[in-house]
Amino acid sequence: MKKYLLLFFLSVFPLCLLNGWPTGFQSLPAINPSTFSSTHRNVTILLWYWPFNRPFSLRGDVCWDLYRIPGCRLVDQRSLFPSADVVVFHNRELVIGHQKLPFDLPRPQGQRWAWMSLEAPLYNGNLRNYGHIFNMTITYRRDADITVPYGELLPKVTEEHLQEDSPLNKTSLVCWVVSNYRSQHKRSQVYKQLNATVPVKVYGRWTKRPLPSKALLPTISRCYFYLAFENSVGKDYITEKLWRNAYLSGAVPVVLGPPLSDYKAVAPPNSLIHVDEFASVKDLGKYLQQLAMDKKRYNEYFTWKHQWKVKLYTDWRERLCKICSQYNSLPQQKVYSDLEAWVSAPNT
Repeated sequence: MKKYLLLFFLSVFPLCLLNGWPTGFQSLPAINPSTFSSTHRNVTILLWYWPFNRPFSLRGDVCWDLYRIPGCRLVDQRSLFPSADVVVFHNRELVIGHQKLPFDLPRPQGQRWAWMSLEAPLYNGNLRNYGHIFNMTITYRRDADITVPYGELLPKVTEEHLQEDSPLNKTSLVCWVVSNYRSQHKRSQVYKQLNATVPVKVYGRWTKRPLPSKALLPTISRCYFYLAFENSVGKDYITEKLWRNAYLSGAVPVVLGPPLSDYKAVAPPNSLIHVDEFASVKDLGKYLQQLAMDKKRYNEYFTWKHQWKVKLYTDWRERLCKICSQYNSLPQQKVYSDLEAWVSAPNT
């Protein structure tokens, strides 16, 4: 019997080398390396409650299945509190009183509590009572323990041909989408000054011209420039207004928010225009008019797309799974003695 098996193998093996393995062997799914590791221990991340009370499915090995992050167990059952390595608390529900920290439960030794927020400092509420509680911060800031930006750049595997936007596709010079309009906001004051120099087409609930999600990017794509104005100025606070609304639509972003240095740290060179680069808003308006008329100079603001692509972060599960990929490199004894001071830290 062994003789026949050997003959079968010797006859089939050369064919496989010549013709390739059967397709069934080529399409096997990637295997989580932690499955076979006897020394690797899964890190358990417990989300105490879902942000904005909008739960996502945690069925299966979420971090591996969706993001190829091994050894990460993401759960939301509070009964697993005693065995959790990290417990995550979203700030919004705490400051408005909808949720409370579990001080009534004995906190296991070595367990880390993480404070999570994607809001600007102005909207994080009073954090003075949260000193000496949290060991970890999860925010968009580059100096957070776990940085979870609204978007980031990823290199393209192969350089793709960039089709230049035809001027015929552009029907408006400047566009802005805004729903929460407050006259005292800096962005509102800049808009008024700019609109006095060049026409600005405004969409959103404020002007009773709301855009459905499917129409957002196509509408902005017809504009030469998009006002990616943040509603608050905060360290590294750069939201989807830049990453999605401007970059994905094909309009050149005119930004207002943190200092230009914060943008340069994360954005491609020569891909945006910062309000602070001009002596006055009137000068900015004149520059936009001149740039729109110069096709060559205008298209130079899109050359970065040859090498880079934008990745948006919209799923809380991806942000939480990221904890595991950095868990072993984080300091074990860290405690934020003054969370309020850290959150409100000015740009340096």
